[in-house]
Amino acid sequence: MSNQALFEIGLEELPARFIGDAETQLEKRTKEWLEQNRLPVERVSIYSTPRRLAVLIEGLPDKQQDIEEKAKGPAKHIALDEEGEWSKAAVGFSRGQGKSVEDIYFEEIKGVAYAHVDKYIEGEATKDILKGFKEVILSLTFPKNMRWGNRSLKYVRPIRWLIALFEEEIVPFEIEGVATGNRTNGHRFLGEEVLISQPSRYESELLKQYVIADRSRRKEEIREQLQRLQKEKGWEIHEDEELLMEVTDLVEYPTVFSGAFDESFLTVPEEALITSMKEHQRYFPVHSENKLLPYFVGVRNGDDQFIRNVAKGNEKVLRARLSDAQFFFEEDQKVSIESRLEKLKKIVYQEDLGTLAEKVDRVEDLAVFLSDKLAISSDEKANVQRAAHISKFDLVTQMVDEFTNLQGLMGEKYAKLFGENDEVATAMREQYMPKQAGSPSPETTVGSLLSLAEKLDTIVGTISIGNLPTGSQDPYGLRRQALGVLQIIEDRHFVLSLTELLDEVLVYYEQKGLGTEDRQKIRSDVHEFFNARAAYLLKRDNVENDVVEAVLTEGIGYYSITKEKAHLLSEKRNEESFRYVHEAFGRVLNMSGKAEGSSVDSSLFMKEEETKLFTMHLEIKKEFFKQLDQGEVVESLRTLSDLAEPIHNFFENIMVMTEDRDIRLNRLALLKDIADTIYTFADFNAVQWKQQN
Repeated sequence: MSNQALFEIGLEELPARFIGDAETQLEKRTKEWLEQNRLPVERVSIYSTPRRLAVLIEGLPDKQQDIEEKAKGPAKHIALDEEGEWSKAAVGFSRGQGKSVEDIYFEEIKGVAYAHVDKYIEGEATKDILKGFKEVILSLTFPKNMRWGNRSLKYVRPIRWLIALFEEEIVPFEIEGVATGNRTNGHRFLGEEVLISQPSRYESELLKQYVIADRSRRKEEIREQLQRLQKEKGWEIHEDEELLMEVTDLVEYPTVFSGAFDESFLTVPEEALITSMKEHQRYFPVHSENKLLPYFVGVRNGDDQFIRNVAKGNEKVLRARLSDAQFFFEEDQKVSIESRLEKLKKIVYQEDLGTLAEKVDRVEDLAVFLSDKLAISSDEKANVQRAAHISKFDLVTQMVDEFTNLQGLMGEKYAKLFGENDEVATAMREQYMPKQAGSPSPETTVGSLLSLAEKLDTIVGTISIGNLPTGSQDPYGLRRQALGVLQIIEDRHFVLSLTELLDEVLVYYEQKGLGTEDRQKIRSDVHEFFNARAAYLLKRDNVENDVVEAVLTEGIGYYSITKEKAHLLSEKRNEESFRYVHEAFGRVLNMSGKAEGSSVDSSLFMKEEETKLFTMHLEIKKEFFKQLDQGEVVESLRTLSDLAEPIHNFFENIMVMTEDRDIRLNRLALLKDIADTIYTFADFNAVQWKQQN
């Protein structure tokens, strides 16, 4: 028989940001619990609103599945003693299975006879098992929990009611004095207590009480109302998935309304107005032809009764918010950029790294260094230096103090108002790009170099004082910023070896006297940290682990070239025809580790094969490095592969570890030189070649 069960946890209002994860947990743990209890079902549906979390289980059987299984025990020679009597091990085994020794029989497994018994476990009634669903409810975890009254349970919010139904029958259990029942509460203001006579009527009964229990349905209802209003008014209400999801989790019965604000507020940068509307009031801003209009759209938790009064109340609240933004904007323009820079001297950036002003000085030095390294024009270099010098002035404005997410954006606005040129002003915003992996990189050279300098200072500085991210902990967002460094270098086609660049930045830090005394550990930590980020990006591009290891053995180097190497080797590892080359390189790499640092002396060559290998290496080496430097990765590997035949000939005709010490060391030195060239491309020994069958 196909049955339904319903469980609902009635709560005080849940924070909107907790609901999505709570739904995910409830579904996952319900399915795991059902599987553990041998209860196959047809469907599990999750419901949530600010006041409830619920699960509807459809297609439940009347009882658990029965179990028929064969239990394996000790080997026959252990189960029987020398007289052929049952041993203590056999007696204990059978008793542990709820059987007796009379039920034991023997079956062979791989030529050895073992004791077995057949077990039959009859399934329990589903209605009895469902009492244990209490475990699922208590297993849910939240970012913050609380106690209430004199209760001992810590939960996200106080539990006010519980529903537990198996068809029409209440499943009895209790949590902190709240017993299960078949009654729930409708909308806090519009609804009433309602009886749920059957699980299948849960959604429909709540809807009568102004509750849309299905989160996705509630979200779609809001979207449809926004689209109708947009069409009716001729507005553009841009899709904002994050805001839409948040208001979905703030209401049980959504009704969209619109309001207006005074046009005089439009003199304030629209980013500030939009932030005020969205973050403080959860309003959708309104545009026309991508221009902000003096209107807003909100979502009421209720029906459309007296909706105009609701709109007026919200207009009054928003007016106060926008007045604050307007005041901040006007006041900020009364203080010069240079005065703001003085304030940075009094703000500690990080105890071991000094003030914000000192950070700005480092960023300026690094930005100028990068400008010289890339040999940009003198005008652009001047813009880079100016942008770096004033890069943090907006952090001490009232607007950014109130709306922290506007850092950089307000820097750009204010820089233009104070007469900075467009490139410098744009860099104020672009220094924080990309904001996350895959989001846009800076479009300008000035902004790109400032962003690189800012990120390198943050990463190297933070790791230098011992704050290397561990596990999931990354309070300074260093992983995100390192990914940003790699993305900018690639997107802007900057010819920069990250390995060399990091070493130069580390030297700069050492000269500044920053960081711990263990310089070697700092260097190792910084390089390993960036290598791990590069590995993450390559694996995200479906490059195999062994190939990632191979191309990063010598460090990241020129990332775009390293990335191309990885993709090329990812293809080559599947080609049987390349195995000949791989084996040649592997023989060189394996033997080269025995070299003792001497240089190659061609006068000590005894056979034609070592002369040919030496000569061939000299011939291809120059061309190989030239191609690699120019980013011609495929061509460089093809050139390097020309060494395969002379390498094989060398090993087949020459004994490297000859008794003559000078000749032995000379041959090892030759292999070491060739290995150094091979390692420049990759550590081929790390690659597990997968030939096709």
